[in-house]
Amino acid sequence: MKPYLNPYVLYKTVEKIPTRNGYGDALMELGEKNKDVVVLTADLAESTRASKFGEVYPDRFIECGVAEQNMMGVAAGLALSGKIPFVSSYAVFSPGRAWDQLRVSVCYSNANVKIAGAHTGVSVGPDGATHQALEDIAITRVLPDIIVCAPCDAEESRKCTLAAAKYKGPVYFRFAREKTPVITTKKTPFEFGKAYVCREGYDATIIACGPLLHEALVAAEKLAEQHIEVEVINSHTIKPLDGTTILKSLKKTACAVTVEEHQIAGGLHGAVAEFCAQKYPVPIEPVGMPNSFGQSGEPDELLAHYGMKAKDIVKAVKKVIKRKITAKRPLYISSSL
Repeated sequence: MKPYLNPYVLYKTVEKIPTRNGYGDALMELGEKNKDVVVLTADLAESTRASKFGEVYPDRFIECGVAEQNMMGVAAGLALSGKIPFVSSYAVFSPGRAWDQLRVSVCYSNANVKIAGAHTGVSVGPDGATHQALEDIAITRVLPDIIVCAPCDAEESRKCTLAAAKYKGPVYFRFAREKTPVITTKKTPFEFGKAYVCREGYDATIIACGPLLHEALVAAEKLAEQHIEVEVINSHTIKPLDGTTILKSLKKTACAVTVEEHQIAGGLHGAVAEFCAQKYPVPIEPVGMPNSFGQSGEPDELLAHYGMKAKDIVKAVKKVIKRKITAKRPLYISSSL
């Protein structure tokens, strides 16, 4: 395991903090350092962790009310006027409800807007299907000229937010509601479009994003006990995808499992599958939301119900390894064809 990972990553004593907290902390850092940073919210300042910024910098905080589409338009105007606006809401509303404004007012105009989508995945829990954003990666990564990122923990969320402020152009990044393990440190590198190998292996590659990276690492340890060594990659940036790092790993392992708290269609799995189809076709198995809406429940119970826990990743790895072995057999074509 790379030294920049938290040494307690696989133990129950690891600290758990919501990824959205890293966003709130970074906003405070930016507020002090950069006078052009402006924060907008749609009646969700506390939930998105933007409230403290509003208290300390009220002249740079805009409460738009329950009007996400208007908020996105206001943010585009601010960006085109030289400001660096951070739009803060639940991902089902932004980018969900405000997708048209994101497409035309922000991306088409290449406006320097940063969109923070909170409460993503089924781990939102009791709020249920209407508030569990499971499609946000798909609807954002299809837009031209936008970066799409899913930080793995609170520390990486902080770095992602700081990096977004420096980047010139639209950025979308998603956060979770539930407390999740902090598996990186302040020394862990972060760069948009750069994936990192968290654990080296040769039997299969696990490509993960968001807090489920921790489940992937736990799965890797369980597999190692069975003499199966997997490589684990933190692909926090889904767009642009780090094809160089992924390709290097796949040339060694020849198969992959993608892990994300998002619909399998259109998310990280879609991005990896598209890349492999063009550059290096290999068997790929997905771990994610299986073409379904969520439901109300406890976060951990929902992850288990929809097959996104370490044990499910273990099964997917074993399945994809079997597919890899089968693919090496000679292909016989019927003479009748």
